[in-house]
Amino acid sequence: MPMWSIWADLWDLFFPECCIICDERLMKHEHFLCFRCLATLPHTNLHLQRNNEVERNFWGKFPVERAASFLYYAKGSVVRQLLYELKYYGNKEIGGFLGRYMAAELLPSGFFEGIDYILPVPLHRKKERLRGYNQSEWLAKGVGSVTSIPVLSDVMERCKYTETQTHKGLYERWENVCDIFVCNTPAILQGKHVLLIDDVLTTGATIVSCSDALKDVADIRISVLTLALAGQG
Repeated sequence: MPMWSIWADLWDLFFPECCIICDERLMKHEHFLCFRCLATLPHTNLHLQRNNEVERNFWGKFPVERAASFLYYAKGSVVRQLLYELKYYGNKEIGGFLGRYMAAELLPSGFFEGIDYILPVPLHRKKERLRGYNQSEWLAKGVGSVTSIPVLSDVMERCKYTETQTHKGLYERWENVCDIFVCNTPAILQGKHVLLIDDVLTTGATIVSCSDALKDVADIRISVLTLALAGQG
């Protein structure tokens, strides 16, 4: 047996990887979540429905080609636990894992057909430095690795530092994200179909603000995908 394999077995013996939801020890082919907890995640299946509730959220705000959220999110739910791991506990790798899982589930439905680029919703540079990464970018990279759609992380910029949306009301959320994004290289997006990716959809204010930054790009088409949809679960 190779020495590296022996060390790996010893490491796993004394420092086993555990499921971030139930804390049970993971099996050899499990990552981050055990298969049992993975199977209990509250899928929305909205990608299978035209004119679904996520698409309707953007009606009258900007023309959306298609839109979906992968999981339902509610306070105290397991999805909340996943999001906290991703956003606040420094577990950026789970973003890639969840992005790949999400993409693999949606891929057979044709949700990604015709999409030219994936655009993760940007963080302000100050917030990204504090966190160490952009969680939406890690989700986007996971999706891109499954779909082979290029991820463009630098065509949009968050030009204003804003407070967290978590405890804000409806009007405050919209006011907080008004005119906070700019598109740095609009020429590359002309005539393209782009997919905006974010972690959670609550009111849709952040996504709409992103679309506003793209409104002057000629012949652009926009679709939306988020990991979670708030308010249910």
